[in-house]
Amino acid sequence: MRHMSPMGSRVGRGPGPSARAKQSWLVAGVVIGLLAAAGAWWAVSSAREAHHRGEVASRGAQVMPFDLDRTTHVFAPRPNGGVQTVIADDPTDAQRVRLVRTHLRDEAEGFRSGDFSDPLFVHGQDMPGVADLEAGADRIDIRYEVIPAGARLQYVTLDDGLVHALHLWFEAQLDDHGEHAEHES
Repeated sequence: MRHMSPMGSRVGRGPGPSARAKQSWLVAGVVIGLLAAAGAWWAVSSAREAHHRGEVASRGAQVMPFDLDRTTHVFAPRPNGGVQTVIADDPTDAQRVRLVRTHLRDEAEGFRSGDFSDPLFVHGQDMPGVADLEAGADRIDIRYEVIPAGARLQYVTLDDGLVHALHLWFEAQLDDHGEHAEHES
């Protein structure tokens, strides 16, 4: 039973939650649902990424004669190409340094002739940039250089499309190698 206040308004139980309150609860429910979905997506995505990196490391061990866990790959995009450096984490490990140098020297020879089969085997046949690099290998100057603790490859080209392909290729390797790779600007 409702009673009237001295001012003429009703006193007692009202008609229930206002439309605004219902809308607030609905919005809160939607937000919570979206956050739960985003969390599930992130967990699945992270698991896929970890699985892919594990596959890359496994295939990399078949191509690279050195332990990925004891080396660091550094990728440095440049306006005219880029620099790929691999160094032994322990610069006094003469055998690992020698293996890094031999591997990069051999890779440079293959890359000059358009043979990118090793990175494709390690990273997958759809690796970004590689098809263009294979087709345009004769327009890329690839220089091998010995450095303390390892070696580096310098890629130089006047072809903007090949510069873009090199940058895509570097980014894919950075993603795939995870903690074993660094970006140098």
